[in-house]
Amino acid sequence: TDSASGTLELADVLSADPSGFAVADRARPLHFPADHGPHPDFRSEWWYFTGNLENGSGRRFGFQLTFFRFALDRESVKQRRGNSNWLADQVYMAHFALSDAAGRRFHSFERFDREALGLSGATVRPFRVWLEPWEARSEGAAFFPLLLRARQDDVAVELRLDAGKPVVLQGDRGLSRKSERPGNASHYYSYTRLPAQGSVWVDGEKHSVTGLAWMDREWSTSALDRNQEGWDWFALQLDDGRDVMFYRLRRVGGATDPHSAGTVVGRKGDAIALGAGDVILRPLRFWRSPLGGRYPVAWRFRVPGRGLDLNIDAVLPAQEHAATLRYWEGAVDVSGTSAGRPVRGRGYAELTGYAAAKR
Repeated sequence: TDSASGTLELADVLSADPSGFAVADRARPLHFPADHGPHPDFRSEWWYFTGNLENGSGRRFGFQLTFFRFALDRESVKQRRGNSNWLADQVYMAHFALSDAAGRRFHSFERFDREALGLSGATVRPFRVWLEPWEARSEGAAFFPLLLRARQDDVAVELRLDAGKPVVLQGDRGLSRKSERPGNASHYYSYTRLPAQGSVWVDGEKHSVTGLAWMDREWSTSALDRNQEGWDWFALQLDDGRDVMFYRLRRVGGATDPHSAGTVVGRKGDAIALGAGDVILRPLRFWRSPLGGRYPVAWRFRVPGRGLDLNIDAVLPAQEHAATLRYWEGAVDVSGTSAGRPVRGRGYAELTGYAAAKR
């Protein structure tokens, strides 16, 4: 924890003791719809939705709606007694954020609750993950379309995400290795281009919006090694129809870990894996948090083997979550060239490990 703010680093949570939980130590076939649902034998997982939206006059919004599940320590659960309906083995946390480019404001909210009495949870048929009134759920029997709903104060989203490109299995058939140590991995898949439409409310004003969304799914027990301090994750949707995901794992001291990886997804959904040596990433500009810590908010992003030379810029510098977990997550713009031709795009970036020094 950070003694000044009472917050946790996301990287610390994912480096926790794996005792008593299942670990992602080998690739296994992913089965749908079952794997859209919860995996309570693993210590943690998340359903991650991000996207960029516009109203009819071109006003720009970025959104994030993320549901985290954390399993409680197994030994402490065994020692509990009683049959109260409030007892639970799982705790859910959700983050909802809206980046208002025109208003130059970042709205960020957090909720917690136990998996008891219907307060939070996840189901497979029909698919639904929720925490009190915030939810992501299938509209019908099929997984898509998905409906997202979240409201806090005078900020809200209600969106419908339609099926776009097919699912992408990240890493080795869906196993994303984060270090050499067995079990330091996650099961990981993505939907990289989901047409989105619906409504955004900000400052009490409703905006009808359209755009593109991205869905990431991971579950694991221990995903980072002791010599790793965080990551830079990028999800980019280019106007030539391709999508790019890359996460740069950072070692203590700032060096790129060789287990950094990503994917280039073609117009029709074909996926090409990227390794640590395939991407040249250089920060260009930084933003200093008033809570301490300095985040890169502009980058040069090159993939020479795929002909990509991109500049990535944060839509707003201050897109930091500073609640229980402290990290930067926000909307970005993309410009540059692909095989020498101009290309543009939009996306999201997530940055962890840049906050105050860990204790």
